Amino acid sequence: MLRQILSKLPRKSSKTDSAESARPESPVTQQISNGSSAGLGKSSNGPKRTSVVFPASVVAGIEPLVPFKDVPNAERMNLFVSKVSLCCVTFDFSDSSKNTLEKDVKRQTLLELVDFVAAGSMRFSEPAILAMCRMCAVNLFRVFPPNYRSNSSSIGENDENDDPMFDPAWPHLQIVYDLLLRFINSTCLDAKVAKKYIDHSFILRLLDLFDTEDPRERECLKTILHRVYGKFMVHRPFIRKSLSNIFYRFVFETEKHNGIAELLEIFGSIISGFAMPLKEEHKIFLWRVLIPLHKPKSVGVYFQQLSYCVIQFIEKEPRLASMVMKGILKYWPITNSQKEVMFLGELEEILEAISMVEFQKIMVPLFWRIGCCINSFHFQVAERALFLWNNDQIVNLIAHNRLVILPIIFPALEKNAHNHWNQGVLNLTLNIRKMFSDMDEALYLACLDQFKEDEEKQSLLAEQRKEAWQRLEYAASLKPVTGNTAVLVTPLATSIAC
Repeated sequence: MLRQILSKLPRKSSKTDSAESARPESPVTQQISNGSSAGLGKSSNGPKRTSVVFPASVVAGIEPLVPFKDVPNAERMNLFVSKVSLCCVTFDFSDSSKNTLEKDVKRQTLLELVDFVAAGSMRFSEPAILAMCRMCAVNLFRVFPPNYRSNSSSIGENDENDDPMFDPAWPHLQIVYDLLLRFINSTCLDAKVAKKYIDHSFILRLLDLFDTEDPRERECLKTILHRVYGKFMVHRPFIRKSLSNIFYRFVFETEKHNGIAELLEIFGSIISGFAMPLKEEHKIFLWRVLIPLHKPKSVGVYFQQLSYCVIQFIEKEPRLASMVMKGILKYWPITNSQKEVMFLGELEEILEAISMVEFQKIMVPLFWRIGCCINSFHFQVAERALFLWNNDQIVNLIAHNRLVILPIIFPALEKNAHNHWNQGVLNLTLNIRKMFSDMDEALYLACLDQFKEDEEKQSLLAEQRKEAWQRLEYAASLKPVTGNTAVLVTPLATSIAC
């Protein structure tokens, strides 16, 4: 019976019907939300038409349309709208045995649309833009199931080792993404008209898709969002604000998002296009978004992109270097050795680009932290900190400020030289001590004398503290035990003979 209904529908649309069906009465995302049943492959009380040719709520009755080459140029845009409307029907790709013929028809239609858009033979009409945005919204915008694996494992530890979950509909979604990308890139698309349908709501739904576990989809979304940012200048402030909100939610609320690396990669290219001098809005983004992004445990997933964004800001405005350094020191990891190694690598990149004035602002807390890293029992942390002296730019900065830096770093070097267990760290420490000795022998000897004097003072204080505790223990042992008075238990009394 369904086939009979479809056979009575006209194969070609009249101009009046076409105009009525494609009239842009409201934004595309609002139309999707009001009539989403038309695009989900579920039948309602009656067949709803998304075009004058095919009812979108019917799954079993999809038929291919005539090729573009078989219609005159005047009718091709109407045919484009009809083909796009045909593709608003969705299928369940988790079951490969269902609707095989219909899925193949839709796939062939999408490929035909890709070729038509790539050819760029005519400008897209407003009904065609509306139909295209509606079709992309129906096929792409969806809610992802919760990631149950994150509930049983700590974030940032096992997530990197888990295999991503691939969407079974990807072969189909890939064509839709390719079509959308070519559509946005097309010179036949008027941005002034398209901005009414690729609006704030459309962009927000597009950003929501970045949380997919499928890395192939995130890669496509990254390219598309970058093109949207480049083509629709009116939406640029909104896109930057929306990205900031995603980062805020990730850092301060959930610490769960699959697309932070891709979003940072997009923002890295955005930063490279910032005009000088930087606006206050961009500096606020650096301080309130990029710096706190160093805090989450899963920073290793996106650290390369984050570091690139930070370096881009410093290259744009070198005066920001000291502010960035203070922020990194604020979020410095204390118990995570892997993060410490990454932070030291980022510090080296910043120090290569920093000016002498900015370096002098932060060199005291910076080298106090580097000294702690040098004394780390984790040999990779200590080794990475000592590798900083292999950089000529950093050595030059240290040499010009050695009167301040060497007294800070000298105790760490001496402790390593006498106590560190790793031979590689020990050799690096001895080389750096020799470098400082050759650089300024008088200062080196003065620091050595001061270190010995401080060690003697520390030994004396430790001895005095030990004697004070012994006196207290002796005084307590002379008092009789009455009532609920605490009893002093000596180490000798608690020792167990083996």
